[in-house]
Amino acid sequence: MIGFLRGKLIQKTPPQLVLDVQGVGYEVEAPMTTFYDLPALGQEVKLHTHLVVREDAHILFGFASETERMLFRTLIKVNGVGPKLALTILSGQSVAEFYRCVDDNDVKALVRLPGVGQKTAERLIIEMRGRLPALGESSAEPGREHTPAAVGNSPKQEAITALCALGYKPQDATRMVQAVAVEDKSCEDIIRQALRGTIK
Repeated sequence: MIGFLRGKLIQKTPPQLVLDVQGVGYEVEAPMTTFYDLPALGQEVKLHTHLVVREDAHILFGFASETERMLFRTLIKVNGVGPKLALTILSGQSVAEFYRCVDDNDVKALVRLPGVGQKTAERLIIEMRGRLPALGESSAEPGREHTPAAVGNSPKQEAITALCALGYKPQDATRMVQAVAVEDKSCEDIIRQALRGTIK
């Protein structure tokens, strides 16, 4: 099991990023909450990781904090919740927001996330209550830079593509991004605002 990776951030195209760890490029899938905390390209970053082994692929998931990884691991133990849906949940809500949904029985907020229906939301609240790891978010690494870095030539298009990769329908992703003032914003900032608009 790969517990963590520390290396140079080479590429970030939500939900995937590439880390150069001593000359080896690791492809890692990460939630948007982790993308918000990434440093600029070329800088060093440490990610807590979880490896999912399937017959056709080995997929490495990365998280800015141990709390995010613990929640991811708890989510995928819920019946009907796989790694992709768990990543979508963590992309649409912070750990603290998810905890609030569980504590307040807020099914509506969970249903707004792509791939989460009424029954799945209810199951999440029931099964996650009492199983949630201790909340102690510390997503930022001490002394780490938080300089935004451009993901591509068109942050707006990159944001739409990323939202589609997270499970949103193309028309919904386009509508969400169009509702955000995108001028002078990075892809991550656009996605952050678009996702916040869906959970209000």
